[in-house]
Amino acid sequence: MTEGKAALVLTGGGARAAYQVGVLAAIRKIRGRQPGNPFPILCGTSAGGINAATLAVFSSDFNAGVRKLAWIWRNFHVDQVYRADAAALMATGLRWGGALMFGWAVRQTPRSLLDNSPLRALLERVLDFSAIRRAIETGHLHAVSVAASGYSSGENLAFFEATPEVLPWRRAQRVGMPTRLGIEHLLASSAIPFVFPAVKINREYFGDGSMRQLAPISPAIHMGAERILVIGSGRLAEEGRQRTEDYPPLAQIAGHALSSIFLDGLTVDLERMERINTTLNAFTAAERDAAGLALRPIETLVISPSKRLDAIAGRHRDTLPLALRTLLRGVGAMRREGSTLLSYLLFEPAFTRALMDMGFQDTLARRDEVAAFLRL
Repeated sequence: MTEGKAALVLTGGGARAAYQVGVLAAIRKIRGRQPGNPFPILCGTSAGGINAATLAVFSSDFNAGVRKLAWIWRNFHVDQVYRADAAALMATGLRWGGALMFGWAVRQTPRSLLDNSPLRALLERVLDFSAIRRAIETGHLHAVSVAASGYSSGENLAFFEATPEVLPWRRAQRVGMPTRLGIEHLLASSAIPFVFPAVKINREYFGDGSMRQLAPISPAIHMGAERILVIGSGRLAEEGRQRTEDYPPLAQIAGHALSSIFLDGLTVDLERMERINTTLNAFTAAERDAAGLALRPIETLVISPSKRLDAIAGRHRDTLPLALRTLLRGVGAMRREGSTLLSYLLFEPAFTRALMDMGFQDTLARRDEVAAFLRL
């Protein structure tokens, strides 16, 4: 097997991204005390973009970066991500109610259901974005990208910071844009539609990078990856249809929509890559060169949850603050059918630690595959 540059692709999913940190903790254990950064290329979307940026900041010491992430996620509370106090939620309810009832007389419409200003404060406190440029200059990092979706253009942008050899790219509805990454990019990438406010970057407002992300793996390839480890935030193969008589609550519909945004693009992209790899591997490297094929086979390893995360969220629903539980109960999120929506918002230790433990165990169960991928 060739060495090649290894990339880490971290998908979105709100609180579900705690699973990724459990996987990374297991990778740290499998690697042992080896120095350096096993993933010189980092790509993230939504909450996965925040995790990827954190690893980029600490890319000179992968073990320290994983420890930092693990400490944050094991001690998360919703009030570190969005305001969940009674006053804030009541104000939100009044704004939305007023807009629905008196929209004809009010020009200023509500921007989001939740106020995520605490997340901005947390990121400002724990991340030194100048460390990304230093890591690139010292060779610890080749490239890092964070995806966001433009509300005006409809394009999915991969904002990236990289070595000079990584060039911008443009494909159908997909753009690679060189920049100096900062907090605005992370907030834009994780701005779940309707839930968190959009963020203006340059001349356009951006929302969650999982929206219209037709090819989640492609930024890693554009930035030079030859081996890609993908960590998902949900099961890629869900159960089939089940009989139901009751009309689905609003939370179930919203959860279904979010799952479509966060999971479907990855599934399709992985299937596409598998077909391309199968075709390319039918020819030798010399035959591909002779035919003028610019494509190359990409080694891929995918680690995703072995159990349904919504079921785990349902078991921990009562750990949310009372005011937030009251709000979510009104849309059906505290019922079993609405637990998918709940799983994206449940930034509480009981839930995040359960997901981290699952990610850790799922990865150790595939120790040989991971070790082979890391060339240990």
